[in-house]
Amino acid sequence: MGRGKFKGKPTGQRRFSSAADILAGTSAARPRSFKQKEAEYEEDVEEESEEESEEESEDESDVKKKGHEALIEVDNPNRAKPKTLKARDLDASKTTELSRREREELEKQRAHERYMRLQEQGKTEQARKDLDRLALIRQQREEAAKKREEEKAAKDAKKVDARK
Repeated sequence: MGRGKFKGKPTGQRRFSSAADILAGTSAARPRSFKQKEAEYEEDVEEESEEESEEESEDESDVKKKGHEALIEVDNPNRAKPKTLKARDLDASKTTELSRREREELEKQRAHERYMRLQEQGKTEQARKDLDRLALIRQQREEAAKKREEEKAAKDAKKVDARK
């Protein structure tokens, strides 16, 4: 029966193997037959590696398998092998269809570029309004500059009259 999330305090004591136990193969972590199984496994691996080395010498283009793939041959249909295409194999005349989003994005960029070109040339409504506003501001600044010049001239004239 399960105890739930929390266990009672004496949860069991840990056993640690001494170096002598490990060397003798009688440690608590490994069964006594572990060394025998390990030796058999190493022999099998050596035999397989010899067979694989013969196969690899025949065809060196195979990729070295990792993990259990070396032991079990699995044909996974979902695992796509990368296809390397060379430049000469590509068809330049073949155009790929763009998705709707990509097509809309391109149209949006082209429309923005066209609008900015017209904006620079001053052919859009907004450009005309901006140019009118700029002309008005320039006119106001010129008038303010003339007024300042006149005031300065008047001030200088008063100083000259006051000295005389």
